[in-house]
This record gives sequence, structure tokens and C-alpha cells, in this order.
Amino acid sequence: MHDSPVSPLAARRARRTARRAGSLAVLLAALLGIAGCSSVRDTQRAEPYSNQEWLQSGANRIANLSLRDNLQSIRRVQSTLYKRNPREWRKSAASMEEATQRAWDAVLKGPPLPELKGASGIDAIRMAFDTTPQGYQGDRVAALVYGWATMLKQANGDTWDQTMLDGINAENSFRAARNFEISLWLISSKTGPDGQPLLLATEISDRGRNLVADRELSKVVARLDLLAAQADEKYRRAALDFGQNWVMGVVMPLFTLVPK
Repeated sequence: MHDSPVSPLAARRARRTARRAGSLAVLLAALLGIAGCSSVRDTQRAEPYSNQEWLQSGANRIANLSLRDNLQSIRRVQSTLYKRNPREWRKSAASMEEATQRAWDAVLKGPPLPELKGASGIDAIRMAFDTTPQGYQGDRVAALVYGWATMLKQANGDTWDQTMLDGINAENSFRAARNFEISLWLISSKTGPDGQPLLLATEISDRGRNLVADRELSKVVARLDLLAAQADEKYRRAALDFGQNWVMGVVMPLFTLVPK
């Protein structure tokens, strides 16, 4: 008994179906591989998806994660400065924890700290280092935290949570990085009327060196500089990205139709 002859059209259809099935299998394997790699290399920092995230591009997500890490760095510096300068938190609260909460409530919820008289960003930072007789007499650490956090918000498009309607302003991000560098220099060099350091930050003792402020503020500077560079690249690469997406979306599928 002989097999029935197969028409050329049916043979081409069969080959096309086989190629499509093979492509789907490769894609499924790749997805499973990615899932497997992510489970093995998990850094324990991933967050669950949120509804707001569907309104964010990849660049928005990176900016929001950078802002999150920068705010955490500021919290660590605040803790170090309060521990080394307890006179500052005593100006505004009964405990260091209450002073910390008070500063972050002003940052994230409002109203602003009344002693700053409406100052924010770089103006609040300037007040924190004002040592004139008629100058700022309030909690200098809280003023720094409020100034730093509001400056980061401005660099993030004046929002705590970017979407595709927002974006990083390269100039604001670059300027914020320089202001953090200046803040770090002032912390290490500024003295009060008595000639003593205005804020103690770095500790060198028999127990070792405490460089939390230097390390964390340097991280903030690095993240801001990277975001500024990314924002500068955004428009320069717009045409190239469009071309690459067109090739991958239009031209590449045509190659799958070419018989091998």
C-alpha cells in the first residue's frame, strides 16, 4: 500500500506550521529560562506589581527606584547625624524617634516644618548651615532632611511616583547632585561661632571609622548623575530607538516566513 501524494501547497503549509510551533517553543523556553534565572538571582528587593506601574515606562520605574534608594540613604544619614548631634533633635522633639518622624511627616504629608518659614530644597539646606546670630536656630538635621528630600522630589519631575506623563529633568538632576556634594563638604568643614564643627558626622575612634554620611551621600550623588545622563540620552536616542523597534517589529517577522 502506497502513501497518498502530498501537494506542494500542503507541504509548504506543513513546514510553515512546524516553524511557527518551533518559534513558540523557543519563546516559551526563553520565558521559562528567564523565570528560572530570576528565582535563582533574586536580590530580595523586588516589589509586587501595582496598578500604578502600568502607567510607567521602564525609565519611570528606574527613576522611582532611584528616588526610593536615595530617600533611604537620607534616612541613614539622618540617624547618624542625630546620634552624633543629640542637641539637634532635642530642639524639636522629646526623642530621636519623634524628631525623625516629625521631619518625614513634613516631607511626605505636610505641612512643612514651621521653623523653615516656607523654605525648601536648596533654601532649606542653606538655612541648616546658617550660623549668623540672627540666623537659623532650629533643628539643623531636620532642615537638611527636608531640603534634601524636597530637592530629590523636584529632580524626579516634582512627584514621588513618576508615570509616563512625567520625566527626569537632566539639569535639575545634575544640579541636585552638585548640591549634595556641597552639603557633604559643608557637613565636614562648617564650624559654629565657637569654632567647633557645626555637625559631627565622621567618627574615627578605636572602634574604627564611621563614614555613613560620606558613603550614603556619595551614593545619592552617583544615582543623580546617572539619571541626568539617562535623561540627556533620551532625546538623542529617540530616532535610533524608533528605528530599532521598527526593524524588530516589522522586518524581523518577515525573516520567519523565508523557507530554510
